[in-house]
Amino acid sequence: MFGSHTDRVITGLVLIVAVLFIGWIDSFFIMWLILGAIYILAFKEATKLFQIKNSNLIKYAFGLWLLAGIYPYGDDLFVLAGVAYASAVAYNKDLAWGDFLPFIYPTAGMLFILTMYQEYNIISLLWLLIVVAMTDVGAYAIGKSIGKTKFCETSPNKTMEGVVGGIAVATLSGMFVGLSIVDLWTAFVISFVVATASIFGDLYESSLKRAAGVKDSGDLLPGHGGILDRIDGYLFGAIVMLVLLRGLV
Repeated sequence: MFGSHTDRVITGLVLIVAVLFIGWIDSFFIMWLILGAIYILAFKEATKLFQIKNSNLIKYAFGLWLLAGIYPYGDDLFVLAGVAYASAVAYNKDLAWGDFLPFIYPTAGMLFILTMYQEYNIISLLWLLIVVAMTDVGAYAIGKSIGKTKFCETSPNKTMEGVVGGIAVATLSGMFVGLSIVDLWTAFVISFVVATASIFGDLYESSLKRAAGVKDSGDLLPGHGGILDRIDGYLFGAIVMLVLLRGLV
């Protein structure tokens, strides 16, 4: 029925069911555990995209996520990790600054997702999910149907029409979910900015893959590629959403 897209469709349906089930449980421990598994897998993919050979980094990623489970402000840990690594580099000249890159991407985005869940509960993650997903769906559908103008060189398949259409669809879709947390105007603004941020999250990961000379960040998800290929928009979108929620609410 779906031809060459069968693997992609099946994987997508499994992911949707899994996300809905986790959201229905709505347990901090389960959320921390699942997000942690996603984070570690994404971290490993990021080290390959950044072409980092230091295999010891994954131990520090584990330790950072363990701290996030007991420390109430997960996003602060990202800043503290930066201070700690800068101190380590100052002490040991053999350490490379480039090894810190996976502690920025995807670490920052994952910590912000966990913190947003803690501060604004499961509905905020549903809001983020709908905005980013609808940005992808809208951009693909509209780009395929009427897209003619190339958006940028980083992602040749994206069109300006698709991007604008995806942001519009995501803004309207997300706005109604956001009403559970904020007023209509604030929901509109946050949905619009998060949708825009998710586009550039996608572009950033595309630029990393191009620099590394690979098509996908991994092969864990049949038809979809790697973990980063699925969460790239969320990593940028979550940071923007949490900052705006704190600033506007």
